[in-house]
Amino acid sequence: MPVAAPDVVEEVEQDLARDLDTPWVAIVWNDPVNLMSYVRRVFMKLFGHPQEVAHKLMMQVHEEGRAAVTEGTREHVELAVQRLHEHGLWATIGRG
Repeated sequence: MPVAAPDVVEEVEQDLARDLDTPWVAIVWNDPVNLMSYVRRVFMKLFGHPQEVAHKLMMQVHEEGRAAVTEGTREHVELAVQRLHEHGLWATIGRG
């Protein structure tokens, strides 16, 4: 049975550690349906963002097409994406 070289094992371990340290993010995508004021209110309600932060994120969604609005464990972000869907926003989960 072949044995992995120590440098390969170390590289795999470093990649795994980096993956575990990388948080998950909820990404909100621009859509042609929701008003910008509504999107801002949803960010404030769901994530407790102050109005200035919610406005900045809403503008990023509007101008760049998407914004990461919260981060954390996969479970936390999956719940956030579900709640965003319940409020009619287009959202996906990704790696930060």
